[in-house]
Amino acid sequence: MGKKKQKNYLELIPERAEAIDWKEEEGIVVLQVENTGVFNRIAQKLFKRPRYTNVHMDKYGSFLWPLIDGQKTVMELAKLQKEAFGEEVEPLYPRIVKYFQIVESYHFIRFKN
Repeated sequence: MGKKKQKNYLELIPERAEAIDWKEEEGIVVLQVENTGVFNRIAQKLFKRPRYTNVHMDKYGSFLWPLIDGQKTVMELAKLQKEAFGEEVEPLYPRIVKYFQIVESYHFIRFKN
């Protein structure tokens, strides 16, 4: 059996999902995610659940989000974050890879390559 090739996140090029609206509030990025699907519609009607959920990023995610342009690799974004925050973001690569794994799992971004 062949081993599954692991993704090298540092070489990947992220781009934001078009369906995600976002804004900045006092330097913090807030993603506005529409709650779609049958179960969400039922919850909205029966339980007065909101149509949109606001996801507030921390200062590191808020720094990265506007820089995700479908051109820069995760490695390039990591270097920009290191320049902006210095030792504060260490361990840099494991943290930035975890950030991209999380935002990808929620379908906030996708990788072009």
